[in-house]
Amino acid sequence: MSGTDDKSDVGADDTAAGSAPGADRTGTGADAKAGPGAGSGTGPGAGASTSTGPGAGGDGTGGPPALTTPRGRRPVVAALMLGMALAAIDGTIVSTAVPQIVGDLGGFTVFSWLFSGYLLAVTVTLPLYGKLSDTFGRKPVLIAGIILFLIGSILCAAAWNMGALIAFRIVQGLGGGALQGTVQTIAADLYPLKERPRIQAKLSTVWATSAVAGPVVGGLLAGYADWRWIFLINLPVGAIALWLVVRHLHEPARPRPAVRPRVDWAGALAVFATGALLLTALVQGGVAWPWLSAPSLGLFGVSAVLAALTVVIERRAAEPIIPGWVWRRRTIASVNLALGALGLLMVAPTVFLPTYAQSVLGLGPIAAGFVLSVMTLSWPVTAALSDRVYNRIGFRLTAIIGIGAALLILLAFPLLPYPGEPWHPALLMLLLGAALGLFQLPLIVGVQSTVGWAERGTTTASVLFCRQVGQSIGAAVFGAVANGVLAARLLDAPVTGLPDDLDAVARALEEPGTLSAAATDYLRRAVDAAVDHVYIGAAGAAALALLALITLAPRRFPVITETVAAPRTGAAGRQDSPS
Repeated sequence: MSGTDDKSDVGADDTAAGSAPGADRTGTGADAKAGPGAGSGTGPGAGASTSTGPGAGGDGTGGPPALTTPRGRRPVVAALMLGMALAAIDGTIVSTAVPQIVGDLGGFTVFSWLFSGYLLAVTVTLPLYGKLSDTFGRKPVLIAGIILFLIGSILCAAAWNMGALIAFRIVQGLGGGALQGTVQTIAADLYPLKERPRIQAKLSTVWATSAVAGPVVGGLLAGYADWRWIFLINLPVGAIALWLVVRHLHEPARPRPAVRPRVDWAGALAVFATGALLLTALVQGGVAWPWLSAPSLGLFGVSAVLAALTVVIERRAAEPIIPGWVWRRRTIASVNLALGALGLLMVAPTVFLPTYAQSVLGLGPIAAGFVLSVMTLSWPVTAALSDRVYNRIGFRLTAIIGIGAALLILLAFPLLPYPGEPWHPALLMLLLGAALGLFQLPLIVGVQSTVGWAERGTTTASVLFCRQVGQSIGAAVFGAVANGVLAARLLDAPVTGLPDDLDAVARALEEPGTLSAAATDYLRRAVDAAVDHVYIGAAGAAALALLALITLAPRRFPVITETVAAPRTGAAGRQDSPS
């Protein structure tokens, strides 16, 4: 087995599978062995994976991308961006129409499930869709995801009460899980490693644009048309994406496997049930019921039992939904943990910064949204330029620099003056976006480049799954931290009759004249202290990501290349060694 040339491995990783730190040396699919189903010149899979072992270091010269010409890739890239836009804009566009939705359908006490239900469905289905895309191909999974998302959108537009709308949002989420995971996987299939930042930057731009445009479009539709158009607007976008995928995405023809692929439906059900109960406990704990109440303890207890049962089922399955190699390989495990910590820390700016901007700085909703949105301006820029860094120093060190900078920026937030100027947090968010763009993209590109076509969907799904779970944990933990700090401050308040939780305090501060000047100032300072503690917690999450990369990630990722399409084997993740 030949070693890689350090100059051509674009900073990616070890020279040979046998010597790569953390490379899987068993027969179940080492990072640098020949991958079943590797792409040919006409299908996805030629971007950065296997067939000759860890060859030229992942620069893509060993084989052409899925679509052989840039012109041929353009309609597929357009479809991926449209598909990503469907998933990206969904949360922000709905949030601005909540008052109109509640006014029409009622159900104020459960409206938060419009977001929680969608998030649950997306998160728990990611591993399943990743495995299905590795087993049956990306195209059918992406088509099914788009269709399911559009069906959910139609049903949401036709909802007659809040319960029906929540149920249909879950249907949307089932499609959204396929969109998020499969789009990222196809993006890696389409481009060789050296060109991959280009497509990832475009996808990052979609998220950035959605973060800014979503609230504006949602507010316009809810205010001047009808909130149901928020869901109907998905139909033309999804229809164009579906047509482009059907017409222009061509996967390589692979020989029929000797053993018919089997889907681990028992494992899928176990993962779904475990994730649903755990995320429900995290999302609703401290909101719908106290953390130490019977519902919370019961959900956590049942989740723990189901998690143990899931491990047993997955160990016995021939083709598990979450294979053990996802956690046995140091590269993938360290990236999973690091991006799980990213999901955790992202709760601070996305959830609590708007409250800080409105309650402490006294900004309106639009101005508060701008303070947050500047982060989405710098993130795609540094993501697009990150290849110039990791080509020289490697994926791991680039990500360490990014998360190290993010750690310092998060620690700087509590040092902002009170009440301060709006440009103070805006500047920090601009810097934070730049740091996180340098952190996230090298890890995603790097980990996708350490596996072959037949493992890339599962690997990508595991990364996104960990990030989503981290986000859910962060919302629960930091929500408890903020309310705990606020409750302690209110307990010592010099005046009585003040609100008793963060949401109530924020609403009171938004209504001028309801509080005295002294009470208003005290509450502003209390919110400032609560958000400061949240940012300190987010810095702790960044420190965890940094620790995972330093202690677990191999110094150089074991990047591999692919040259020709290889037949799929019967067992998931099993690969034929080229030597």
